[in-house]
Amino acid sequence: MQTLNDLRLAVLIDADNIPYSNVKGMLEEIAKYGTPTFKRIYGDWTRPTLSGWKTVLLENAITPVQQYSYTKGKNSSDSALIIDAMDILYSGKIDGFCIVSSDSDFTRLATRLREAGMKVFGIGERKTPYPFIVACDKFIYLEIIASSVVAPEPPEPVTEIKKRGKPIVKKKKTKTEETDNLSHTRIINRLISSSISDLADENGWAYLGDVGNLILKKKPDFDPRNFGFPKLTPLIKSLDFEIDERESGQNNIKHIYIRNRK
Repeated sequence: MQTLNDLRLAVLIDADNIPYSNVKGMLEEIAKYGTPTFKRIYGDWTRPTLSGWKTVLLENAITPVQQYSYTKGKNSSDSALIIDAMDILYSGKIDGFCIVSSDSDFTRLATRLREAGMKVFGIGERKTPYPFIVACDKFIYLEIIASSVVAPEPPEPVTEIKKRGKPIVKKKKTKTEETDNLSHTRIINRLISSSISDLADENGWAYLGDVGNLILKKKPDFDPRNFGFPKLTPLIKSLDFEIDERESGQNNIKHIYIRNRK
């Protein structure tokens, strides 16, 4: 049986709506879901604003597709990307697509590809319109990829700060930040709780893997990294759910089951 990592993916990038920084991290993220078979990027390469892409394309074996802007203010690369996507679809050589763009113009394309039985992954900035996000099987924010690739600088030792006579000030969260965090916690709690209820057996237990898959179907942009956790399991453990780790008969593999507290 084919697994998610065996998928042959066509990676199509809209250069006009995606920054060229951290492309390597983006491709590493895509590799988690399959093997990039096609890697193409679309734009008018005569424009100075796209000059930063040149070195990046060579380093990552991405094929640039030239598309002139026929009319000022119009983005003709969108049409070229869509036409290529349909050509690739009918070639029968791939199992899914990864559309890298923050443009809602690709919403219909994502929907059409899924109708054809393709897996569709979207990657874009947080400003991406929601219709495009929900048209994908999974949507990943570029900001999340960037934060996971660039390691934060280590904090300065307290002794060094004291030596320079600087006061040690612990930054407090503003009321707005605390309210936002509380709102996010409530939203994710409701999402997980309802998904558990949808899948629970007669005792209220649901397999965590199935819960994660259902959450993605309900909310394609769900990602534990959005809430500061690398995986779903530590996120669940930080919330108020019952957890049961069960060992299977083979290789002592642990399966995690969760249920809502009564």
